[in-house]
Amino acid sequence: MRIEILNTGTELLLGNTLNTHGSWFGRELFNMGLRVARQSTVPDGEAIRQAFEEMVMRSDALLITGGLGPTSDDLTREIVAESLGLELHQDEQALRTLESFFALRGKPMVAANLKQAMVPTGADVLPNPNGTAPGLYLPPRINRRSNCAIFLLPGPPRELYPMFHNEVAPRLRAISGVAEVTSVCELKFTGIGESDFHHGIDDELAALKGLEYGYCARMGEVDLRLIGKDEVISTARDLVLEKFSECLISDDGSSLEATVVRLLRGKGKKLATAESCTGGLIANRLTNVPGSSEVFTHGWVTYANEAKIDQLHVPADLLITHGAVSEEVARAMADGALQESGADYAISVTGIAGPSGGTEDKPVGTAWLGLAIQGKQTQTQKVFHPRNRKDFKQAVSQSALNLLRLALRNFKS
Repeated sequence: MRIEILNTGTELLLGNTLNTHGSWFGRELFNMGLRVARQSTVPDGEAIRQAFEEMVMRSDALLITGGLGPTSDDLTREIVAESLGLELHQDEQALRTLESFFALRGKPMVAANLKQAMVPTGADVLPNPNGTAPGLYLPPRINRRSNCAIFLLPGPPRELYPMFHNEVAPRLRAISGVAEVTSVCELKFTGIGESDFHHGIDDELAALKGLEYGYCARMGEVDLRLIGKDEVISTARDLVLEKFSECLISDDGSSLEATVVRLLRGKGKKLATAESCTGGLIANRLTNVPGSSEVFTHGWVTYANEAKIDQLHVPADLLITHGAVSEEVARAMADGALQESGADYAISVTGIAGPSGGTEDKPVGTAWLGLAIQGKQTQTQKVFHPRNRKDFKQAVSQSALNLLRLALRNFKS
């Protein structure tokens, strides 16, 4: 079944409003055994007509979001009706629902809202308990251009999402007749590049019948998507982990920080952080994870040398002799955080974010990581991420969390 999505609204193209509908629709439809074939975004006005008239001819179902409000630029309803040669009439039930909406809130309903009760002849009104704009369903039998089922839906997520679940999904299931929903497995990896990953496993995955797979590279990560029946996904997963198990972050879509928190909780261990160049990003990522309060105890942002000395007891002579960005200082920061916090693990980072401050020996993008573990020798690692400041911080935090993940993964009590 070919499903297309048309998002309308000038604000979506100006960058003022983030369009989250595409990813949301993709997930919801996939869980129903359906796929989005194409998605388009157009500004308000006549651009809707051109996009609609193209999409309705090649789609089995078309979901249109936005343009159902009371203002002069809300024209989706009118454009669709005119393009299909359908008359608009005032629907009494839709009008009563509108009047009740405003009465319940003690507000007068202005004349402009009356257009929201206008319905193309033969269309079904989709109730909207969360807003004033009812949705509309134009079944194929009244579509005078093609055999496409058309859904007109409000733009705001708080209105759109409940309407999709309550009104759109049941109709799509009936139209599509999908009996079997394919499974999907998302494996997240770090510490390996996309090209190396592709070279190492692609031929073996391509040989598996009934498997659809794809890669998505992110900063410091490669996601592998496996789609098919459970049996073929299981075979593919085993092939991949046979080669890259040490690089696996998760096989359920969990982030690196969520995996670290899960490992800490599972082993009953506590963590502290000591950050310089990342400015608290590691602590921020960890505390975004539910349950992190059980494992995360302290987080220091010792940006200045004085803070490293006063808070983490980094010897001043180390800073003078080796500089703040050095293996010795990273080790001392991790040791100090471990001692001061009483945690089981402490991770530290110190680096040069740039754009200035680099030298021939320590160019911009250089960072040192430290990992102190109770009862064990402190580890250090040098990384090089020559990026802009924001991306540098993200990349260094990724390297630090992965260093911790590997230590937890190989932990033996």
